[in-house]
Amino acid sequence: MKNDKVVARSGSKPAPAKAGVAIWTKTFELSGKERKEALQKCFTVLKDWKIKMPRVKPLVLNFGLGDFYKNGLIEFWIANEKKEGYCGKFLFVFNHQTCPFHRHNFKHETFFVLKGKIEMNIDGKKSMMNAGNIKVMPQKVGHSFTGKEPSLLLEVSKPCLPEDSIFRNRKIGRI
Repeated sequence: MKNDKVVARSGSKPAPAKAGVAIWTKTFELSGKERKEALQKCFTVLKDWKIKMPRVKPLVLNFGLGDFYKNGLIEFWIANEKKEGYCGKFLFVFNHQTCPFHRHNFKHETFFVLKGKIEMNIDGKKSMMNAGNIKVMPQKVGHSFTGKEPSLLLEVSKPCLPEDSIFRNRKIGRI
């Protein structure tokens, strides 16, 4: 499987995945001790579930809001293939942690809950998703999700493109 590119914020030129993160996420990531502790907690849960993640550098996102365990998630990118037209990644949220409300003009997503339980908010309508549930998220539909316990989702989608994640919270804006 090809996993040598991620899209950079400033344009469509790829940045090497070896660096581990997309350039456009840098200001929205945890770093240092805080990042290390969040990853240790995540990997403890994954180990208890007997789930092995791909050997990629996880994105530990707080969206620049300063409270990771309230607004954040951990992403394990498997592929983001613009030319081939697909993206695949695992999304991990802790109990009560929310991926903030946003939409995509280009990206069409399908979420599959592998473990845990989440509350999905789709344009203000909330529904529970349990392990084994699937939710299709068309383009331009606003959504967020909150862990009701530690949860792991698989996202299969069109590629992630710069500035196609449009957040309701103006402090986050467009990434």
